[in-house]
Amino acid sequence: MTGKTAPLCGTLTPEQIRVMHGHGTERPGSSPLNFEKRTGLYRCAACNAPLFRSETKYESGSGWPSYYDALPGAVETQTDTSHGMTRLEVHCASCKGHLGHVFPDGPRPTGQRYCINGVALDFVPDPA
Repeated sequence: MTGKTAPLCGTLTPEQIRVMHGHGTERPGSSPLNFEKRTGLYRCAACNAPLFRSETKYESGSGWPSYYDALPGAVETQTDTSHGMTRLEVHCASCKGHLGHVFPDGPRPTGQRYCINGVALDFVPDPA
């Protein structure tokens, strides 16, 4: 990812703007998506790009929706050294909106934990 952030499209709430454009974090445990169990697609709240499938979602105990893999080409990462630590920040590859962070402590098969702010996502259930 380049250092530039593209303007976010769509209508976002102030909290979504704070998280996605201001690189903020929602309160742990505050997202209803933590409890979402249906099969479906998680899309970027800003540009509607597909990001994650429900089959890769798992309960990490972190307080944020977590996934062990993103859809191919859907996200980009960048080193984040804020808050006195080094992490990999995750952005939507389409609009560059901040989604969360990825850590190397997830389950198989990838070993990755995409720890994503629920306000950065829209869930679309698969048709019945």
